[in-house]
Amino acid sequence: MNLSATFLEVIDLRSFSSVWYWIVVTIAWSQMSYRPLGVPFDRIQRARRKGGEDMADVETLAAIQVRRTAKIVQEGGPWVAGGMAFVHTVMLTLGIWYGIELALAIELIMVPATLVGVMGMFTANRIFQEEATGPRLLRLLLRQRFWTQVIGMLSICVTAAVAMLHLFAYMMI
Repeated sequence: MNLSATFLEVIDLRSFSSVWYWIVVTIAWSQMSYRPLGVPFDRIQRARRKGGEDMADVETLAAIQVRRTAKIVQEGGPWVAGGMAFVHTVMLTLGIWYGIELALAIELIMVPATLVGVMGMFTANRIFQEEATGPRLLRLLLRQRFWTQVIGMLSICVTAAVAMLHLFAYMMI
């Protein structure tokens, strides 16, 4: 038995049948929905209830993320977009055309995550343009969280459907 065969036996590349893949899916979506624009949801809830110092903390965290996002878009927006398009194209080609399950499984996480990232970029731009603070900022962050959760639920359903089809096709071979 050679080294590559041993490696492939230890690291099973059949992702959809692995409990570890589904743990990663769960953690990825829970983290994305817990931190809209990098602001923890518990801080947003506390700011809604109490205001004051908690609201100032949320405004500070949001301002940091908005400036960070604006800087990334200004300095490397086209390069980041081109790089992401290249990576998605390669991974989707490997996953769909060549049938590499790991590439398809990763893309079923990354495509919706990219959509959430783009949506976050637009939300950050809106916060920047409106100079949103206080209740308006909280509404924008909560809207970002809501749509992240919607995208996450749809993504998990699509991933489960693709996984079932893939596993049924694998069982028929």
